[in-house]
Amino acid sequence: MGKFFFWLLKLFGWKIDNHTPVGVNKAVVVMGPHTSNWDFIIGKIAFSHYNVNGKFLIKKDLFFFPLGYLLKAMGGVPVDRKKTTNNITEQAVKYFNENEKCFMVFTPEGTRSYQPKWKKGFYYIAQNANVPIYIGYIDYKRKIGGFHSLFTPTGDVDADIKYIKSILSQYSGKVPENGIRKEEIA
Repeated sequence: MGKFFFWLLKLFGWKIDNHTPVGVNKAVVVMGPHTSNWDFIIGKIAFSHYNVNGKFLIKKDLFFFPLGYLLKAMGGVPVDRKKTTNNITEQAVKYFNENEKCFMVFTPEGTRSYQPKWKKGFYYIAQNANVPIYIGYIDYKRKIGGFHSLFTPTGDVDADIKYIKSILSQYSGKVPENGIRKEEIA
């Protein structure tokens, strides 16, 4: 099924970058710029091309029959959002610890609208799970997506996020005005 969707992407002029995640079994993946619902679909196709089962956190309330089966099949990991933020971090870290392979995907803007202040949960999850951060991108202008590079958190959250933004600012979202702006990385 993944090959069919990959072929379909190619038919529409899209390419998947060749920076395949090699030798890494666990990572937090920061995808950006996130400006459209299409990002999820293109991202899932790219992940299947890399033979990586990307996971994403979603509130456990949505895991009821039959939707729960579909969400799990797509990579959904149920979390209890009614507890504190630290609890979500702990739940994600526990998931990393319980799985031999795990690529957990985050869109730190937290919205498809313009958002200069990123959510930092992805960073704390990577730090506490002791896993690297893969910087993934979707570039609608050039019709290409993939993994840019691997990054190890330094402990300086703000500087590291600024660095990640500087990389992702090179790419154009489907709605470019909602992407990362140059003044955010100056």
